[in-house]
Amino acid sequence: MTVQLQQISGSTTEATLRTHRILIDRPTEKGGSDAGPMGGELFLASLGGCFMSNLLAAIRARELGISGVRTEVTGVLADSPTRFERVELRISADTLDRELLDKLVEIADRGCIMMNSLRGKLDVRVKVGAIV
Repeated sequence: MTVQLQQISGSTTEATLRTHRILIDRPTEKGGSDAGPMGGELFLASLGGCFMSNLLAAIRARELGISGVRTEVTGVLADSPTRFERVELRISADTLDRELLDKLVEIADRGCIMMNSLRGKLDVRVKVGAIV
């Protein structure tokens, strides 16, 4: 996998991923023009997107009637240097079978490139439950 990045303004970068383009920027209060999300936000979105892709594939492969799948990804920051010290994924879905959802979440966790890359390097917690 290769992603190309190019400066397009004093604070904005354009990332090209296959045929997709995403602007990456800082919020105005951090000296940017807020033309797009920050890299850390994209990191969390990438983690959640990878996890969701695997979870939805597991549901689809089993032809299950689970819908309304949602994942909230929260990054907890530490200082000196600024970094994520913990990331939490909270998953919910429209299903009456919590045990089945737990099993599918485990399958998605094991199949996600991002989760596998971070395992043992970053405290990543996965929880099934209501998203508030």
